[in-house]
Amino acid sequence: MVPLAWVIKKTQECTEFMHHSLNLAIDRQAAATLSDQIFLGLRGAIGDGRLAPQARLPSWHDLAAQLGVARGTVRQAYERLRDEQLVYTAGAAGTFVCAGGTMAGGGRPGSEAASAAPGAAALEVVHAFPGRAVSTNPFQVGVPAQDAFPFKTWSRVMGRAARTAAAMPLSYPDPRGEYALRAEIAAYLCMARGLDCTPGQVLVCNGYAGALGLVLRALELKGEQAWIEQPGYMATRDALAAAGLQLVPVPVDPEGMDVAAGVQRAPRARLAVVTPGQQAPLGVTLSLRRRQALLEWAAQAGAWIIEDDYLGELQPQGRAAPALASQDRNGRVLHLGTFSKTLTPSLRVGFLVAPPELADLLAQTASTCGSAPPPVVQLAVAEFLHGGAYLRHLRHMKRLYQERRSALGAALERLGAIHAPAALGVLLQLPANVNDVEVAARARSQGMAPSALSGWYAGAEPASGGLLLGVTNVPEDKAPGYCERLLALTRG
Repeated sequence: MVPLAWVIKKTQECTEFMHHSLNLAIDRQAAATLSDQIFLGLRGAIGDGRLAPQARLPSWHDLAAQLGVARGTVRQAYERLRDEQLVYTAGAAGTFVCAGGTMAGGGRPGSEAASAAPGAAALEVVHAFPGRAVSTNPFQVGVPAQDAFPFKTWSRVMGRAARTAAAMPLSYPDPRGEYALRAEIAAYLCMARGLDCTPGQVLVCNGYAGALGLVLRALELKGEQAWIEQPGYMATRDALAAAGLQLVPVPVDPEGMDVAAGVQRAPRARLAVVTPGQQAPLGVTLSLRRRQALLEWAAQAGAWIIEDDYLGELQPQGRAAPALASQDRNGRVLHLGTFSKTLTPSLRVGFLVAPPELADLLAQTASTCGSAPPPVVQLAVAEFLHGGAYLRHLRHMKRLYQERRSALGAALERLGAIHAPAALGVLLQLPANVNDVEVAARARSQGMAPSALSGWYAGAEPASGGLLLGVTNVPEDKAPGYCERLLALTRG
């Protein structure tokens, strides 16, 4: 057994090392309060990476003793860090830096690193690479609520899945994914999305990017034209361009993608990528007449449709529209979905449902590129689906997000800001003379992560800029404060 005295000594050494390495200098003659100085010092350390994600902060008592201040002073600083979602409290285990604690740009708030080039800034809040905006930042779009994940249930499920995976035969896994998960996905899609498919049509992939890459590799459409939504998801644009397709932006209006405009611009296109359930980023649903027109065009032109089921099952109000693939009678739609928006992007579990005639081709392609995530993760997701925990989680998320979007809208309304609902977020309109990319960059330097609308457009910029404000990580009681800070940046 390790001696208790040794543990205490090492704990003290760790605390002293943190104190010195963070250089938390306290100036009792400064105008700023002691609590402000501690808050700013820790915030800066998180911002430039000296305090890494998941690093444990000293207790109030330990840090107060080290700095020679009252424990209440340290507590106030910690509470401000928690309010900005830079740290979280795990009960008796202590206070930890959030997984996304490092601020955008990898530098201190207000540093030059936070002011990226305009093109890069438009992408910062979509691609959550290390050092960029992450799920714990207010207004981040496309990520689930950090404070509502069922950690205890998921931990138990992962434990059982690990034991099951450890006892599996020592052989290569099915390149299409574990059958248990494919069967659960097929059953869920039949019930929730109206999609009649078999486990043999389902392939498990590494997130949306893995599913899209697998489809593009199998279809071999290099040099062909592809319809994309305007505005639309920039990662999709990047993937299609990397695969050698010619991109044809098709405008989106309140009915979704304008199919007639697509036919006029590129009638012989071989591919269309759409988000029919909740369009990314505007949140509109593809109307029935547009769905029929799109399916008819694909059948006549021999084209393929990739349905990105972006937020399809997280319709804030009412029942989600059926999947486009459920209305396909000619086998032209490939349905792509993930668990990134409903569980966590870190799982990297996506899936695609292939038309029957493409199932074998996609399975063969998958066997050459190893697209499925580890079996243990797949088995855990399968159990989460099978036991009903996933549906319960979805119901909770829908209620929570509806409440948070209402609170955010009410806060903007009180401040006189022009806005409109947009999927799991709000679209904030900016004055014509305000650059949305610059405002988004300034917001990132203060720990917020709105998305510049102009970054979602291919080529031509929109007539007026705007900011997409995700609601998932904006608690109701924090919405007014966040909105005031953000709107101040649009005037500064």
